[in-house]
Amino acid sequence: MPVELHLPDLPEVPIALGPVRAGPARSRAPWSLRLRDALSAYLPLLLMTLLALFTWWLVKNTPSAPVLAEEVPLRRDPDYTMSQFALERFDAGGRLKVRVEGQQLRHLPDTDRIEVDSVQIRAIAPDGRVTLAHAKRAISNGDASEVQLLGDAHVTSVDAAGVPTEMDGEFLHAFLNAERVQSHLPVQVRRAGMTMRASGLEYDHGIRRLDLKGPMRAVFPPGGARP
Repeated sequence: MPVELHLPDLPEVPIALGPVRAGPARSRAPWSLRLRDALSAYLPLLLMTLLALFTWWLVKNTPSAPVLAEEVPLRRDPDYTMSQFALERFDAGGRLKVRVEGQQLRHLPDTDRIEVDSVQIRAIAPDGRVTLAHAKRAISNGDASEVQLLGDAHVTSVDAAGVPTEMDGEFLHAFLNAERVQSHLPVQVRRAGMTMRASGLEYDHGIRRLDLKGPMRAVFPPGGARP
């Protein structure tokens, strides 16, 4: 017995032979949109270029650090000397404070000190008391208020009663304004007929105190009198 097969109707599909014709061309984007896209693409490069130019300008126009002048070492030889001289210093009222004499004076700029050969010093206190000093050589500051006496050094200080205290040694350090004398070397002190020898001293005329250091030997005047 014959069988019949029924198929559904299929849609018709056009079939063309040969090249397919292209559709209409795509329209171009507006110029503002194209400009925005270009700026977005090239803006980082533009910013980097501007930053590099600004950095170059800043380096070129920034003032350089000042060049420090090379420090000139201080001279160790005297910058001036005087021979057979006498120097005097006065207080604000015109009264003589100190007079320094010597054979030769040398100023040393590296320490701002003065060296004097065969020095003689006369210092006058405000109350009129006189202190005398001399030595083979002296090293002093500018106003002669501090003097180191070297070689056969001698200092005589007179108190208000007119009694002198004499100090001798190879080294005496005199502070004339403060009326003090000190030494770390052997000294000899004479006062009111008494002679004392010691390994050093600290003398403060303002408080009338004399400290002798190290082994000391004293010779008192006859009769046991004391200063």
